[in-house]
Amino acid sequence: MCLGLGLMLAGIVVGGAYLYRYFVFQEGEVFFCGVDYREEDYMPRYRTLKENIRILPDSDVELISVPVPEFADGDPADIVHDFHIRLTAYLDLVLNKCYVIPLNTSVVMPPRNFLELIINIKAGTYLPQSYLIHEQMIVTDRIENVDQLGFFISRLCRGKDTFKLQRREFPDGIQKREAAECHKIRHFENNFVVETTICEQ
Repeated sequence: MCLGLGLMLAGIVVGGAYLYRYFVFQEGEVFFCGVDYREEDYMPRYRTLKENIRILPDSDVELISVPVPEFADGDPADIVHDFHIRLTAYLDLVLNKCYVIPLNTSVVMPPRNFLELIINIKAGTYLPQSYLIHEQMIVTDRIENVDQLGFFISRLCRGKDTFKLQRREFPDGIQKREAAECHKIRHFENNFVVETTICEQ
């Protein structure tokens, strides 16, 4: 009798988890987007960045998947912007490490606005030729318990080495080049492309 009860409870838990997952993750439409952006270096040139984007407006969350870049401009990554808990998480797929930082609302467009931008791009009413901005992050503390990071980020980072990030500020826009181990992720969640450089201290 105990075995039968145990199997029945296990069936309910697994079935409930499947239904919950289905309704949560089928909420938003997945968009495959590309944006042309101008890269200013020695010779200005245009590049294209492609992403898979899923916006869950009712949860106030953006889920972004950056595939392997065409021009080796950075690492492939999965990104979660959770406006409800005001955190961003980057999962660098090359390193298999997760990085968490407070959400930067001056760079990341809110989900409903971002969805409207994507719909306008898809409809052809807005065809951006964008530009590239840079931000640099420093890895600080290790996060031992990812369950405190909300449902979406904990799901992304569970089982991965997870660290906090701190934004590095440079006076007068000057960026120092240091001999640190750094990895870049290029992504967009606005009408411009962001190159996030993550460096070990």
